[in-house]
Amino acid sequence: MGLSTSRRPPLIGLSGRRWPAESIPLFDYTALHGEEVDVHLSEYPKVLEKAGALPVQLTRNTDPVQIVQRLDGLVMTGGADPDPELYGEEPHPELGKVERGRDDWELALIRAALDARIPMLCVCRGAQLLNIALGGTLVQHLDEAPTHALWHVPRSERCHTVRVAAGSRAEQIYSDQLDAGMLPTNSLHHQAVGRPGAGVVITGTAEDGVVEAFELEGRPEVFAVQWHPEMLSDVIDPAFVWLVREAAARA
Repeated sequence: MGLSTSRRPPLIGLSGRRWPAESIPLFDYTALHGEEVDVHLSEYPKVLEKAGALPVQLTRNTDPVQIVQRLDGLVMTGGADPDPELYGEEPHPELGKVERGRDDWELALIRAALDARIPMLCVCRGAQLLNIALGGTLVQHLDEAPTHALWHVPRSERCHTVRVAAGSRAEQIYSDQLDAGMLPTNSLHHQAVGRPGAGVVITGTAEDGVVEAFELEGRPEVFAVQWHPEMLSDVIDPAFVWLVREAAARA
């Protein structure tokens, strides 16, 4: 049973990826070469449904301004490294393959969501894009930053802790999981927030100084995390419970 008490499940959009059909074994037929396939990781809709939402997967053909008027909430999901050109830097040698079309569409989606003030949870890459949308930068490769030396693995285990700022939204959301202000999380990334964008308030950091959670000043409907709450299958992560409740208030 879901956790939302809304009369109807809140409609929450999920960003996703678009890959060439030939890059996916199931679609690797000559007749399909040149086609594209929209793909989404199933953990996101599964946990949202459990939390009481009606998840809907968005594609790049969806107009950002129009769709946010139909949604009650939004999840910006993880994925490829954002193009460093977006924040005025040259590519690092360890930069992964970028998906610039996705970058541009998701930045437009984030800005539309901010303008519409719909509840938004940004995860990993999604958090990084939110920071870029606000004029911030990224650390392109954590191994190159002396205070960001922790290599975060594996994805489904709570392998390190995050210090959560007292009085923050992060503290409110994760109050039942905190131990002396520390939150155990998983992690799966090699980039992180560098210079914070306008209005960004950092409310969670790892032992090595990596930014792990942030909020926006005066925007209680927005929350961003660097870890992957959708992959922690032992519980419905409180971040999704928070998002669904915020979205249900609009439904």
